[in-house]
Parts: sequence; structure tokens; C-alpha cells
Amino acid sequence: MSLPGRVGRRRALLTATAVLVVDQVTKQWALGRLDRGRMIDLVWTLRLRLTFNEGMAFGAGQGLGVVIGLLAIGIIVVLARQLGRDPDSAHAVALGLIIGGAAGNLIDRLVRDEGLLRGAVVDFIDLQWFPVFNVADAAINIGAVLLILAVLRESRRTDGGAAE
Repeated sequence: MSLPGRVGRRRALLTATAVLVVDQVTKQWALGRLDRGRMIDLVWTLRLRLTFNEGMAFGAGQGLGVVIGLLAIGIIVVLARQLGRDPDSAHAVALGLIIGGAAGNLIDRLVRDEGLLRGAVVDFIDLQWFPVFNVADAAINIGAVLLILAVLRESRRTDGGAAE
């Protein structure tokens, strides 16, 4: 096992852990401070407003919590296995963001209802012109963009090396 691979895996796990902790702490804060319809206006259209999402992104898939939860478990497993391929820094951070975000929302599905994987995800960041989301959602989307950019960069590097 090469040193860069260990560093990459460590970076991914630290990133995932940080996302998971920040996500769960902010959700607990939102549950305590934004209950009973309370909203906090911050700046421009950004406000904090508590909502619960039983579906997936943008409210799609309502009532499919179990399927979404199982899909999240599958994604976490597949991406965690990618860490065994000695990811570079960009891949590691991207994978960590996605794994941490998926785990954060999965925890909500596990603990926010009495049925297995039937819980609603806590959302509270409201831009008023975009669906309400949370830290985990933001991490997943940022991680996906970073992963795409890292793969494109890698393919350019590979293609550039083959052409020489």
C-alpha cells in the first residue's frame, strides 16, 4: 500500500466524519431552534426554516423512504470501496463529502421514525427560490461536482500522456 493511498483514504474518512458531525449538529440545532414554525431570516433570500423530507432531493420520491435508504447504503458501500483504489486528494475529498452527506441523511431515515428507514430527513436551509436542504445535501452536491471535475482532470492527464 502506497503512502499517497493511505493519505487519500485518511483524507476521505476525515472529510466524511466532519460532514457527518456538522450535519447532525446543525440538524439538532434546527430541531431545537426552528420548531413550531419559527424562521430566522439571515441575508438576502437565505433563511432557516425547519422542514422534513420523506423523499429525496427536491421532494421527489415521497413514500419511498425505504428504497431511498437502501440506495444510500449501496452508494456508501460502493464509494467506500473506491477508497481502496488509493484516491488522490481531489477524489478523496469528493468521496468523503458524498459518503458523509449520504450517511448524515441515512441517519435521519434510521432514527426519525419508528419504522426502519422510514424517517424523514431534516432540512432547514431555505433560499426561498430553491428547495429547502441541509448540510448533508450540500456536501453530496459539492462532492459530486468535485468528483466529476477530478475524473475529467484525470482523463485529460491520461489522454495527454497517451498522445505524447
